[in-house]
Amino acid sequence: MYKKLEELPLMLTPKDIKEIFNIGIRQAYELVHTEGFPSMKTGHVIRIYKPQLIEWITQQTQGHLI
Repeated sequence: MYKKLEELPLMLTPKDIKEIFNIGIRQAYELVHTEGFPSMKTGHVIRIYKPQLIEWITQQTQGHLI
């Protein structure tokens, strides 16, 4: 499991998303297919570009942190 952002690979997979968010693999696939989530598909391969994921998380959490 990743402990720091620096440890994440540049291109992530749904399995990485599963570990990062501590969710099941089915939920990870649902998340990467959610409208607005920064994933890309090439053939049958889904990848998430780390900087875009960080930006997406920042946008999702603005105003929601205590």
